[in-house]
Amino acid sequence: MKKEVERVKVEATIRPDEKRRMESLFFLDNSLRFSKFPFSNFCSIFTSHTHILGSFSQPEHWKFPQPTKPVMASPSKGDDDQLLVQRKSCARVLTLNRPKQLNALSFYMVSRLLEIFSKDEGDPDIKLVVLKGNGRAFCAGGDVATVVRDAREGDWKFGARIFNIEYKMNYLMATYSKPQVSILNGIVMGGGSGASIHGRFRVVTENTVFAMPETALGLFPDVGASYFLSRLAGFFGEYVGLTGARLDGAEMLACGLATHFVPSSKLSSLEESLCKVETSDSTAVSAIIDKYSEQPSLKEGSVYYRMDMINKCFSRRTVEEILSYLEMEAMRKADNWISATIQTLKKSSPTSLKVFLRLIREGRLLGVGQCLVCEYRIVCHIVKGHYSMDFFEGCRAILIDKDRNPKWEPSKLELVSDSDVDRYFSKLDDEGWDDLELPKRFGNLPTYVIAKL
Repeated sequence: MKKEVERVKVEATIRPDEKRRMESLFFLDNSLRFSKFPFSNFCSIFTSHTHILGSFSQPEHWKFPQPTKPVMASPSKGDDDQLLVQRKSCARVLTLNRPKQLNALSFYMVSRLLEIFSKDEGDPDIKLVVLKGNGRAFCAGGDVATVVRDAREGDWKFGARIFNIEYKMNYLMATYSKPQVSILNGIVMGGGSGASIHGRFRVVTENTVFAMPETALGLFPDVGASYFLSRLAGFFGEYVGLTGARLDGAEMLACGLATHFVPSSKLSSLEESLCKVETSDSTAVSAIIDKYSEQPSLKEGSVYYRMDMINKCFSRRTVEEILSYLEMEAMRKADNWISATIQTLKKSSPTSLKVFLRLIREGRLLGVGQCLVCEYRIVCHIVKGHYSMDFFEGCRAILIDKDRNPKWEPSKLELVSDSDVDRYFSKLDDEGWDDLELPKRFGNLPTYVIAKL
């Protein structure tokens, strides 16, 4: 077997009973309380057909894991349509194009994005990349039910391969030598965050809704979240990652997840101007976006006004202490936000909460590549399911049976020891498993990229 694969050729068959589970998303917030996006609408996404990774020439410096069984099929016309690829003057414009599924990232889309970004970085005629979504979402997440299905059937390494490719895509975006402008006009969750927040510019609008709600699913905020959430002011990253709290565009701008706020009515003009750029200089690109930007006002009840309370409670050493401080505040005064935050934490997977708290604390001292390597170890342990089955139980309760009543095991925070958490950060002792391998990033990288390494 060659050390490096020149071309990935894979194929799949779809059983009728699989169709309703194939493209489930990382978009569920802590209580599924989307005023504009009711849960009944989200549920319709789960019935979409499978999506496939086709054959493509592999960039030489990206090492893909070898498939051990047929898992995907050659791309059909419908699969090509999942990602619209355009060249407009000196700009590459990429559109996530699965609006009925809220632009959920399929395996094909992730692999294609990795291929295009890698190829375009070496093309001197392309100065920047614009990434956007078609419809009311930028991207609501990625596939999890397929991962669960294959893991239950004994092939957890299939899920590991999906995460392997996605994390490499995240790393390339985070260390990209050219400006990436992500237009976040709608829902941005889970894998959608990884495909956008790592880029140089993140443009939000009045329609933006952001969340990382994975702890409610027995998973954890990944795709490099341990890097970008740990860089937020104070302990806001802990709050966002542990609770899955929703943020609007103004809040994203205030906390630093977004770089610009542009009204949706101006997005067409913004894109037209960006496509006329003849330089990869980020200062020049930023100046163009500035012309269309506004400074939005935070809503009266914005969580960002609670930064003092968040820092006081979420700075604690353990999840138990965070809950204890919140409960003490609740005893002092009646506050719906405090009560809701407590209930959200108590409903989430105790293991996921403890793993993520340690992860984000360690992530503050690591580069983005190191964060992704650490996240890959954790996610492989989770999909292998040898320490906890919470991920499988979360998918059952939220995505399959939809009773929204997961039975976590261990069921209480105090039953998850430090040694239990330690195991998720260790290398897997499994034949054929390797740590996430990321390429060395050298050359003329911008200073904002070098700072991430």
